[in-house]
Amino acid sequence: MSDQQTADLVLSLILYVLLPLWGIAGFVDWCCHRASKIEETSGLKESFIHALMGAQVGFPIILGLVFEVNILILFIIFLVLITHELVAHWDVHFTAPRREITIWEVHAHNYLATIPFYLTALIMVRKWDVVTKMISFEWAGQFGLEFRAEPIGGTPYYLPYYLSFMLVICILPYFEEMWRCYRYQKQKALRP
Repeated sequence: MSDQQTADLVLSLILYVLLPLWGIAGFVDWCCHRASKIEETSGLKESFIHALMGAQVGFPIILGLVFEVNILILFIIFLVLITHELVAHWDVHFTAPRREITIWEVHAHNYLATIPFYLTALIMVRKWDVVTKMISFEWAGQFGLEFRAEPIGGTPYYLPYYLSFMLVICILPYFEEMWRCYRYQKQKALRP
């Protein structure tokens, strides 16, 4: 197998397995929140934490799909990995005393926590030249945002399809969760 075939295979693994799997794990997590009646227990605060974690990981995903990966994007990815772990720890610490975290939710969290690490590792393998520049401090010209020369996956269709998939399976459900928690909180405040 040539180097280009290996790079294409790694890219396909990122685009067609790990990125969709992250979205599916997020949807399973949302289903668990709904089943445990999050709005009646940990409520809007936990829902905001979920939105923060989704945005944390979503931001570098979008950057990596739209722009060429350089040192700036790698720094953002590493920063997000660290902060996402801190927020995930805060989420469980906040939630555990307020509602049951089922075994299904624990499994979803396992995927949601590990997939970003796998994605980062595979991006580093694909962009080893950028990693080498990063660790050898050859940073000149590596802090701008340069649109990809060709669309991700070699097709103009991947990005709109992926974003539509994530809108349906993650973004809309988590907005629904926030709205449900907000509505419950408002109704509870109106009760005597």
